Amino acid sequence: MNQTNKTKDFELCGLRARMYCESDQASLCWDCDEKVHGANFLVSKYSRSLLYHVCNFPTPWMASGAKLPTVSVCESCVDFHNRKFEQGRGDESGGGR
Repeated sequence: MNQTNKTKDFELCGLRARMYCESDQASLCWDCDEKVHGANFLVSKYSRSLLYHVCNFPTPWMASGAKLPTVSVCESCVDFHNRKFEQGRGDESGGGR
């Protein structure tokens, strides 16, 4: 996967996936994650990984519970977008000498 904005949509509802559950092998949006993992005490124990906000790769952050709202951005994505922004700003300067 390259560093462009590769979002992953959850297959059932079509919203942007925010969590990945290895036990379910599913990427879930906030609402679906809450519904699935709030269904009973057994599935609420499943560890899920937060997905990075931009590149949508799994983060090292793992947690379990019924609802886990948070956002994370990976350093590679930040660096990539900062370089893109700086390149864009350089083009706009026009080299005014």
